[in-house]
Amino acid sequence: MTTTDHKANNKESQQRKPRDNGISLSTAMRAAARQLGELLQCQTVQVSAVKATEAGWSANVEVVEVERIPETTSVMASYRVALDSDGELISYERTRRYARGQLDR
Repeated sequence: MTTTDHKANNKESQQRKPRDNGISLSTAMRAAARQLGELLQCQTVQVSAVKATEAGWSANVEVVEVERIPETTSVMASYRVALDSDGELISYERTRRYARGQLDR
C-alpha cells in the first residue's frame, strides 16, 4: 500500500465514522438540516459548518426565514444546532439574520 492509498483510507474512515460511538459526519449534517427545517417550518439551504463535540455534534444551518421576490431580498438566518450522539436535535439558536444577497465582510 502506498502512502497516498494509506492517507485516502484514513480519510475515508474518518468521514464514515469520525467518533467512536455515534453517527457519521454526513449523517449528522443531513439530520441537522432536516430536523431544524421541520421544527421551524422553513426551507434549509445549506449546512455551513459541522463538528464533533463531547455530547454529539454541533452544526450551523442556513435557512430561508422570509421568502421574497426577487430571491436576493429573501431574509435568511443562520442557526447553531446541537445534536446528541444519535443525531437527535437537542438545542438550537439563531445567530444571525441577513438578506440572501449579503456577503460577509
